[in-house]
Amino acid sequence: ALFLHARRAEGSLYQTIRGIHGNAVTQEPPQFDPACLTDINCPVTGAMDWEVVKSYTAPPDGETDFGITPYRRDLLRSPSTGHVLNHHHFDLSGLYSGDYWDRTYGGGRMAQTYDKIMALPPEQSDNRQRVAYVQSVWSTYGPRGGDRTVLDVGSGLAVFPSAMAQAGWTATALDPDPRSAQHAMEKAGVEGMVADFMTDTVSRRFALVTFNKVLEHVPDPVAMLRRARPILLPGGGVYVELPDGEGALAAVGPDREEFFVEHHCAFSALSYAMLARKAGFRVQRLDRVIEPSGKFTLRGYMMPEETPQ
Repeated sequence: ALFLHARRAEGSLYQTIRGIHGNAVTQEPPQFDPACLTDINCPVTGAMDWEVVKSYTAPPDGETDFGITPYRRDLLRSPSTGHVLNHHHFDLSGLYSGDYWDRTYGGGRMAQTYDKIMALPPEQSDNRQRVAYVQSVWSTYGPRGGDRTVLDVGSGLAVFPSAMAQAGWTATALDPDPRSAQHAMEKAGVEGMVADFMTDTVSRRFALVTFNKVLEHVPDPVAMLRRARPILLPGGGVYVELPDGEGALAAVGPDREEFFVEHHCAFSALSYAMLARKAGFRVQRLDRVIEPSGKFTLRGYMMPEETPQ
């Protein structure tokens, strides 16, 4: 793994899939106008130097077909920051609806997938290596003898809070779908909390808040990350894991899961640090890794700045 120490960053998309679930969009997609690149508003970087990496008129291999018709999106990259954006006019608001849950996890597939992931040996498990990393950064930056409570935002299968509980943490799995919260309690053996992190109030505080491949799924990751500040205990911090768009483009190219349509963006080391700073955090440690699953990932630990940005 390439180790990066990011103390500070220098310098300064829920858009809407109405085409999901059989309600196909029938209007023609607007033609891409390169002259509009400078008008793109990136909440993370504010960059204006976008270039087109690749244009898609059909889902690439491996991407879930959400029934978007017609399909047109452009993958953009900012040379100055390395940040990557998906530029399109799709309605993604229904992407994680109950129908998505049924198709993905219905019929007992959630429990089966959970068991499969939890049974992987550490050298083959993204999740076990993630937990080991969090334990390592906490031993360095966490308060000595402090509270070991963790809130995992967007917990999904709850494999991470489950493994954290096995490591001695008191874990809470937050997810907007009540079935995920029920799964967290009944199968993973941790507390399940049903909430929309962007709109609902979390009344408790935690030593650690975690976002595992979550922030790239929302149009404004800065706003979501900022909401973690007031629910941290003194001395606490945030673990953030994001798709490494910079590493994936350099090593493989654009036809990767890091850039699939459900991701509003993918990150570089610089844009990771910019995200943290804009949300009022300072990055204590940042690592670039290729996980056992083959995912290109940026993962790191951050703590609140004295004064929010």
